[in-house]
Amino acid sequence: MNTDFIKMEIQKNLNQAVAITVYGMRNKINRYVGYISGVYPNIFTVNVEGENKSFSYVDVITKELKIDYL
Repeated sequence: MNTDFIKMEIQKNLNQAVAITVYGMRNKINRYVGYISGVYPNIFTVNVEGENKSFSYVDVITKELKIDYL
């Protein structure tokens, strides 16, 4: 898996509903539900309740971030 593959998968699902799970430090887990609003060279953005949150493709590869397409 590389960043180009992840970027292509996210680009195909632009404006689609997603659930994002972020595995943080000290076993902290954050969950967001929104839609993919932008795809950029190093990050992608998810609109969650009117606020854009940005995430890195590298976080998907390192499994610090999980994307579930709804």
